[in-house]
Amino acid sequence: MNKIIANKKILITGGAGFIGSHLAEKLAKDNQIVIYDNFHRNALKYTKLPNHPQVKIIKGDILDIQRLNEAVDEVDIVIHLAAIAGVESVIVTPLDTLDINLMGTYNLLRAINGKSKKIQKFIFYSTSEVYGPFVYQAHEDSMTTQGKVSQQRWAYSTSKIAGEHWAYAYYKQYKLPIVIIRPFNVYGPRQVGESAIHKFIVEAIQNKPLEIYGSGNQIRAWCYIDDMIQGTLSAIKNQRSTGEIYNIGNPEGTITVLELAKKIKKIARSSSPLVFKKRNYPDIELRIPSIIKAQKELGYKPKVDLDDGIKKTVSWWRNVKKEDLE
Repeated sequence: MNKIIANKKILITGGAGFIGSHLAEKLAKDNQIVIYDNFHRNALKYTKLPNHPQVKIIKGDILDIQRLNEAVDEVDIVIHLAAIAGVESVIVTPLDTLDINLMGTYNLLRAINGKSKKIQKFIFYSTSEVYGPFVYQAHEDSMTTQGKVSQQRWAYSTSKIAGEHWAYAYYKQYKLPIVIIRPFNVYGPRQVGESAIHKFIVEAIQNKPLEIYGSGNQIRAWCYIDDMIQGTLSAIKNQRSTGEIYNIGNPEGTITVLELAKKIKKIARSSSPLVFKKRNYPDIELRIPSIIKAQKELGYKPKVDLDDGIKKTVSWWRNVKKEDLE
C-alpha cells in the first residue's frame, strides 16, 4: 500500500486522545485535520498539533448535534474515536458510557449523512471486547458475545457492538463507505487512558508499587501504537476495506499481566514491589486476535515487538513533566 493519503479534509472525533493524536500527527503534513474532542483526556499537550497550520481544533461534545454539524462540514474522511473507554470509567459511569458511545455515534452518522458532499471513508473504532470474556485468535466473523446485564463493565462492549450495527446499517442503506476496526490492547507514548502498560510504566519509573488485579494470569496480546496507526491508514487507503471489519493487534505481543509487570519492572530498572489486589469486576481472562484478514486484505504487518515497544514507552515517560506522572 504505497498510496498516500493527501489533500483530504479529515475529521477525527476523540482526536485529543491517545490514538487520535497519533493519527492526527501522522496525517497533518499532507491533509487538513479537524480534531473534535471534549478534552476529557488530552494527549495533544505532548504534541505540536495545537499550533499546526493544517490542524483545526474544535472543543465540543459528541452529544452536541449542532456543534457536530459544523465539524463535519466539507470533510472527506471521518475517523470516529470519541468514546468512554476503560473498565474503571465504565463501571463508575455506565450511563455516560451508553450515552456517549451510542448516541454520539448515532449523532455523528446522522450529521455526515445529511451533508451533500459524499464521505470517502468512515472509520469506526470499536473494541476487541465485543468478542466476550474469552478471545483466542478471534476472527472478524466470530460471534460477538455480551456479558450479563447486571455486570456494568459490559455496557462498553454493548455500546460498541450497537455502534457497529449502526455504522453497517448506514453502509447498507445509504452506501456510506464504512470500515470497522476492532483494536486489541494498544499501548505506547502519550497514552492517557486506562491501560496496564501505561499504569505499570508510570509507577515503575517512580518505584511505586505495581498493582495487579486478581491472579495476574490474565492473558493479553499487546500492540504498539505505530502498528495500530499503520493498520488504520491501510484501512483508509484500501478500497477493498469498505464495508469490512478488521482486527488490528499483534498476537506476537502475548503475555500474562503478571509477566508483563515483571518485564516492565526489569526494563525500567525499577525497585517497585508487585502488589496483588482483589478484583471487583469481571475481567477478560484471554484476549488474542487473529489478524489474518488484515494481513491479506490490508497488507497489515505489526513491526514493533513487545520489548522494543516497552523500551520506547518507558523512555518517553521518563522525559515528561513530573506532574504528568500523577
